[in-house]
Amino acid sequence: MSRIGNRIITVPENVTVIEENGIVKVTGPKGTLQEKLLKGITMKQADNQITLECENDSYKANHGTMNALITNMIKGVTEGFQKILEIVGVGYRFNVQGKKLVINAGYSHPVEMEIPEDLTVEAPSNTELNVKGIDKIKVGEFAANIRKVRMPEPYKGKGIRYKDEHIRRKEGKKAAK
Repeated sequence: MSRIGNRIITVPENVTVIEENGIVKVTGPKGTLQEKLLKGITMKQADNQITLECENDSYKANHGTMNALITNMIKGVTEGFQKILEIVGVGYRFNVQGKKLVINAGYSHPVEMEIPEDLTVEAPSNTELNVKGIDKIKVGEFAANIRKVRMPEPYKGKGIRYKDEHIRRKEGKKAAK
């Protein structure tokens, strides 16, 4: 069986986890998240501990995935998730205008993106952007879509990258002798 699926999930005092009709609902101080239980998985809750059980070996992958999803939902409604992006390049910048994100990334036109309702996007400076939210999947997906606008290139390192990301650099052409 899955080792990740066998982990016992501890629920903090200010969080409630309810499972009804195959849907897990997690409510905490930052909001509410819900996820459908994956096929072949049953949830048992005793006091402040949750254990997931797998029907048979054909659902092993679902066992670990569901455990990770519930753990992320609990972390999301208590602490929240955040991705920090930075943009490198001359004239490259981020600009948040209401529910729109405007990115100048060296194209002939600025790229505009709609910010999803359940996410907050802050620009502490022109070259830095914070994407925050309670759903880990939505935060990561929106940050990845922003990064796709101008992927970092290996020669000069220009483009949009995550704050902790390391770009492997190449030397480029050398003079022939």
